[in-house]
Amino acid sequence: MKDLTLAEKASLTSGSDTWHTTAVRDVVRALTLSDGPHGLRRQDESSGDALGLTRSVPATCFPPAVGLGSSWDPELARLVGATIAREARAQGVDVVLGPGVNIKRSPLCGRNFEYFSEDPRLAGVMGAALVDGIQSLGVGACVKHYAVNNQETDRMRISADVDERTLREIYLPAFEHIVREAAPYMVMCAYNKINGVYASQNRWLLTEVLREEWGFDGLVVSDWGAVADRVAALEAGLDLEMPPTGTDAEIADAVRDGRLPEEVLDRAVGRLLRLASRVPAAPATTGWDADAHHEVARQAARASAVLLKNDGDVLPIAPGRKVAVLGELARTPRYQGHGSSHVVPTRLDSAWESLAAALDGAVFAAGYRLDGQADPELEREAVEAAAGADVAVLFLGLPDSAESEGFDRTGIDLPGDQTTLLRRVAGTGVDVVVVLSNGGVVSVSGWQDAASAILEGWLLGQAGGSALADLLLGTHSPSGRLTETIPHRLADVPSHLHFPGGDGHVVYGEGRYVGYRHYDTLDVDVAYPFGHGLSYTTFAYSGLEARETGANEWQVEVTVTNTGSRFAHEVVQLYVAFDEERPTRPRHELRGFAKIGLEPGASERVSFTLTGRDLAWWSASRGGWRIDPGAFTVEVGASSRDIRQRLELSTPGDGWAPPLTAMSTLGEWLDHPVGSRVLKEAFGGSALDRFSPALMGLARGIPLAKFRTFGIGLSPEVVDRLVAAVDG
Repeated sequence: MKDLTLAEKASLTSGSDTWHTTAVRDVVRALTLSDGPHGLRRQDESSGDALGLTRSVPATCFPPAVGLGSSWDPELARLVGATIAREARAQGVDVVLGPGVNIKRSPLCGRNFEYFSEDPRLAGVMGAALVDGIQSLGVGACVKHYAVNNQETDRMRISADVDERTLREIYLPAFEHIVREAAPYMVMCAYNKINGVYASQNRWLLTEVLREEWGFDGLVVSDWGAVADRVAALEAGLDLEMPPTGTDAEIADAVRDGRLPEEVLDRAVGRLLRLASRVPAAPATTGWDADAHHEVARQAARASAVLLKNDGDVLPIAPGRKVAVLGELARTPRYQGHGSSHVVPTRLDSAWESLAAALDGAVFAAGYRLDGQADPELEREAVEAAAGADVAVLFLGLPDSAESEGFDRTGIDLPGDQTTLLRRVAGTGVDVVVVLSNGGVVSVSGWQDAASAILEGWLLGQAGGSALADLLLGTHSPSGRLTETIPHRLADVPSHLHFPGGDGHVVYGEGRYVGYRHYDTLDVDVAYPFGHGLSYTTFAYSGLEARETGANEWQVEVTVTNTGSRFAHEVVQLYVAFDEERPTRPRHELRGFAKIGLEPGASERVSFTLTGRDLAWWSASRGGWRIDPGAFTVEVGASSRDIRQRLELSTPGDGWAPPLTAMSTLGEWLDHPVGSRVLKEAFGGSALDRFSPALMGLARGIPLAKFRTFGIGLSPEVVDRLVAAVDG
């Protein structure tokens, strides 16, 4: 750094163009950045637009996070990450801008296809695995969008107004887990404000939490165009503005006139130099094995689809049955969403071509237009094709125009012409299998009775068509599980009355009760619960045991047995539950999961580690995590509402008790391990026992200092002595 001038140091805190950092002589080279949560979007240098949205170099398009997350398979995510990194090195990319791990607060978020889950534990584990895979080959990963970026409406200005407990328990843990476990080289700040302060210049977020608490030692980059004030952002902990705005002189001037300490600038430059040392220039390569990478994409797509329903075991399609494949989406697949993550695939499989190659005599009919315009002739042809078949495989889903970065959806229903077609096809008496293509949740409640089976295909990347054929024909058993609840109606969603806000603010009024935390706590009926997914076999759970291995730490084990007739995978889910008369926290929360594959009749002992953090809640008054003493329940099952085994345990807590003051209530004094003893010593052990239940219920809510007004001898001097006794 001693070789750099002030102007050169300032220049390093912004890019040289849209996709490159700044080079300075022979001191530091320019680094190449590329979008790429589910595949590289390396801009074609001949592209006419600065962002390269219209043209990028072909690369393998893997399932977006909505699909990959549904695999519940960290090892698969690690493989996908390493495969992306191999292509990054071949294309000269130093840092891949992904994964995105924002929470799915509402099914309406237009960018939900880029995010993993409504649950922070699942998002954190899957995101960390993807980061591990990318960085295993010397390519940097950039976790985004930090933080509370849960909508596209007014995303560059909106203030997400959310209390700290909700931040700590829902919207920050995925980032924390990835930082602590996978050490990403970069973190990207979000566009939005958090409680009135832009993420790009939020010191609490970028420095106090990210660096000082979690130990992040990498570089913080802005989302493209997210910086409002260069000097304030740098001082808050933002190291690199992208793309450049030509305002580097503001940084140098601020140092010269004393508004910005030079050591702040030096820290940012040092982080860029560290990043450059972590991603050595990739040697020239001739490319990668496109066929092998396509097979990885196919493997990932197979693991991502979720079998929601399979009445009468209509799936897999039995040999010899006459099949009609219906729906334009079978021939023209939707395999990713639109926006900055859009990948130009190396090839593209369609489900129709894959099914036609495997099924003699299968017929196809488009059934509808992708632009949503009604076409009676296409509908008639599809109904006729179904009438001549034993099984109709009907592909339904959302059009391209419905889901993209930059705007949110307004509803969760399928297009009306598609559901009308479904009803007419079902009216022929044929078995109907619906295959869905969508990046965000769609409602199934208005039409699922017309289908014998529903396979949620999400957006599955370039190999999704052949992967769906593998599942429909039974070459592989479905193994995906829902990472978000499917509600009956949009009105049932906990954020419904608050999303997307207005007047510059969106209030997170539902607090910590996001997704299944809301539905399960209030026992709200849903179409399909979090964690749900069927396969072509069945599993039994037995022998749940917990062994204490340390202070507030247990080893939890359960046996899972394949009780069916074929190999398949099961996702074993661990929840921690709290039974409270008046809920102060979600009824239960996911705290671990494991994906296992079992042959028929085989069993496996599955083990989890449960820690104090899994029992803790964020206490604003303490300014930290808190574990209360008492009973809790370990639940193990196949979804949040399919719990197979339960075991009650108890924790002594973490030994912390809140400080007592004159304004602490009588109830707080009585519940305090020292305060209750001090009160009993001062007034006699049985004095409070004379209170009737009704009077005690009233008295427990009164601060101790206020009792002086009721003439029962608690003068200010007495209260002061009680407080001093507790402090002692």
